[in-house]
Amino acid sequence: MSLARNTFPFIRPLLHAFDAETAHRLTIAAMKLAPAFRPAAPAPELAMQLFGLSFAHPLGLAAGFDKNGEVPDAMLAEGMSFVEVGTVTPRPQQGNPRPRLFRLSEDEAVINRMGFNNEGHDALRRRLAARRAKGGIVGVNIGANKDTDDRIGDYVKGLEAFRDLASYVTVNISSPNTPGLRNLQSKAELEALLGRLNEVRARKPSPPLLVKIAPDLAEADLDDMAAVLLDQRVDGVIVSNTTISRPRLRSALASETGGLSGRPLFDLSTRMLALMYLRLDGRIPLVGAGGIDSAEAAFAKIEAGASLLQIYSALVFKGPSLIAEIIAGLAVKSRSSGLASIAAAVGRQARAYQKRPGM
Repeated sequence: MSLARNTFPFIRPLLHAFDAETAHRLTIAAMKLAPAFRPAAPAPELAMQLFGLSFAHPLGLAAGFDKNGEVPDAMLAEGMSFVEVGTVTPRPQQGNPRPRLFRLSEDEAVINRMGFNNEGHDALRRRLAARRAKGGIVGVNIGANKDTDDRIGDYVKGLEAFRDLASYVTVNISSPNTPGLRNLQSKAELEALLGRLNEVRARKPSPPLLVKIAPDLAEADLDDMAAVLLDQRVDGVIVSNTTISRPRLRSALASETGGLSGRPLFDLSTRMLALMYLRLDGRIPLVGAGGIDSAEAAFAKIEAGASLLQIYSALVFKGPSLIAEIIAGLAVKSRSSGLASIAAAVGRQARAYQKRPGM
C-alpha cells in the first residue's frame, strides 16, 4: 500500500484547510516526490480489451486532475489502469480568474470554472516523451484555446501533437467553462470536427479517438449524436463531463458558476450513459464518469453501459485508498453475480437506468 493511501486520513484536514486549488497544487507537488509502489495485481476477470488496448481493470483517472502531465506514473502506481492527462490546448493559457475551484464538502462535490488552464502542447509533449519508456496507458484530453480563430483547427493540432505519444486522444467538447465550446456537440459542428480529425487519421498513424460529452444534452439530440459518432468511426465515448445543473445541493457554494462534479452528478450522468449505450447498441465502448465514489457506484455504471470508468472528485474526499477499494469491490461483485468476466455486466441494466430520473 502506498504512502499516500496510509496518510490521507491524517492529511485530509490539513489539505482541506486550504482553498481547493491550492490543496490540489500541494497534492501534485507531493506526488512528484513520493516513492512509487507497485499496486497489487487485480483479479483477472476485471481485464478489458478495448480499442486495441489492454486494461488490467476498468478504473482510470479522469482528465482535470493532471492537466500538464506531471504525475501520470504516480497515479498508475496508485493502482489506476489508465490515466488521462489534460485538458491541454495548443498555446498555454491562464484560464479563468481565481477563485475558480470550490469544494462542496456537505455534498461531496466540486464546482470548477477553471477554463482550460494549462501549459500548452509543447510542455506536455516534453513530459510525455520523457516518460515514454515507462509504458502504461496514458491518454491525452485535448481542447481549444479560448481566443482561437479556428476552434476545430485547435483540435486538429492536438491530435497531431500527441498522436505518437498518447495511448488514446479524447476530444473534449463538453466543458461548460469555455464559451461556445459545447456548441461542438451539435450535429453539424460535430460532423465537421470529427471529419477534420479523421482526415488526419487517414493520413497518419493515430491513436484511438474518444469524445467526451456533457450530461446536460437534451434526450432528443442523442439520436443525431449517436449517428454522427458511428458514422465518423469514433473509438469510444466518455459519459460524462461536469453538469451546469445543481441537483439537490446543501452547500452554500452551490450558487457558484461552473461545472459540478462528484456525488450529485451520479444519477444524471448514469442515466445519460444508459441512453447513449442503448443508442449505440454496444458498437462503441463507453467510459462512465460522474459521481463514482464506491464499488457499488462503479458497478452501477458498468451495468448502465460503461466498459471503463473514470474518477476524480471522489478522491478529494476519500483519498487514494478509494482506488483499491473500488477495484477489489468490482471483483467481489463480478464473482457474486456469477460472471466469468466483468465485461459480461456491461449494459445489462441499461434499460432500467434509462427510465430513472436524472436528478
